[in-house]
This record gives sequence, C-alpha cells and structure tokens, in this order.
Amino acid sequence: MRRADRLFQIVQLLRGGRLVTARMLADKLEVSERTIYRDIVDLQGSGVPVEGEAGVGYIMRDGYDLPPLMFTRDEIASLVAGARMVRAWGGLSMARAAQEALVKIGAVLPDAKRPTVETTAIFAPSFEFAESQRETLDLLDRAIDRSEKLSMDYTDAKGDASQRTVRPLGLYFWGKVWTLLAWCELRDDFRGFRVDRIVAPIVDGTRFKPERGKQLVDFYRKMEAEGCHTREW
Repeated sequence: MRRADRLFQIVQLLRGGRLVTARMLADKLEVSERTIYRDIVDLQGSGVPVEGEAGVGYIMRDGYDLPPLMFTRDEIASLVAGARMVRAWGGLSMARAAQEALVKIGAVLPDAKRPTVETTAIFAPSFEFAESQRETLDLLDRAIDRSEKLSMDYTDAKGDASQRTVRPLGLYFWGKVWTLLAWCELRDDFRGFRVDRIVAPIVDGTRFKPERGKQLVDFYRKMEAEGCHTREW
C-alpha cells in the first residue's frame, strides 16, 4: 500500500470519535506500530485533529473531513466510467482496486457532487469475460510491474502453437480483447499476444533489466518509423 493511501485509511479508521490503538491500526493496515506512530505524527503536523499518544490510543474529533476534491461533473463521469470499465474488463485485482477507487472518490467529494458517482449512466457490461482471463491479466500486470520474464504456450491466429519466453512490457485493451506487448526472445523482436490465446503462463521471478532497443519506448519509436503494427496482435 502506498503511503498516501495508508494515511487516507488511517483518517477513515479514526472517524466516529472512538479510541483506536496503534496496534489496531497496524493490524488493519499490515504495517508495524512504529510506522503508525510516524504516520500519526505526520497527520498531526499537517493539521489533522488527531489526539492521543503512543501506548494509549488515538481519537479524531468529530466534524473533520478531508478537503473536497474539486472535480467537474464531466471529470467525475470520466473517472466513474473508467473505473467501471476496469471493474468489468480488468483482472481480479484491478477490479477490486477500481471499486475501492470509486469508494474513495465518493468519500471525498463535496456533498452536492457525491450523487454523481451513482447517477452517472455510463456502463461496461462484463459478459463473456472468463475469470481465468482475469487471473491471467493480474499475473501479466504484476510481471510488467516487476520486470519479470514470462514463459507461456501461445496459439496464433493460424492455429500454430509455440512456446515463448518474453519480457512483458504493456497491456492493451481493444474492446473485449486484451493484448500483451512484449519482447519475444524466440523472435528476437517485439510481439503482441492476445491474452485469450495465452496458455499456462508462468512467472518464475527472473528479472530483466532495461536494454536499449527492447523497451516500450523503443517499440513506439519503431512503429512510428515503420508506420505499421507489430505482428501477432
């Protein structure tokens, strides 16, 4: 959890005027009590009315609220629509994060604009999107974030099967279809792989370092120079 998110959660947990101990906060947020003590000091220093002390507990005076987010109606609708699309067509972790984002946005909006989160009539039905694909998306997203190589079986549009070891670089959504952009060690070039054709993906923790000519920015430069799309999308 990012520190900013943790501070937000601490404020939310202290609402209600009840005494909350550092141990309770640490258990809830899965951090050490020392981390909670530091966070409380930082919140107090920034003007959040948290009272109490280490070893006793903390309480927040009633009436405090986070400064409202000054989004326009169109901005709120865009955020809601985007979160709903991720919730409908993203991985399992992505979907949960999108739902949490909607809750957080609603919690800090001004009262007059809070109903917009629920009344925005832009939807993304998630029919025919298998849970196995959601799990694969989560795996690919983590591999991209951690720069970890991926081994997989892949069947292309012609029905030809092959085994690949790739450096995952990005995920792209084309409407019902996700693709993985990667550096393919078999082809020694950039390749795009439809996620629904990826079978038995394995991430063994092998990290790869950025290399000139094999990064996402290099792919964009290549496509711009060639004026074409990568193979196997």
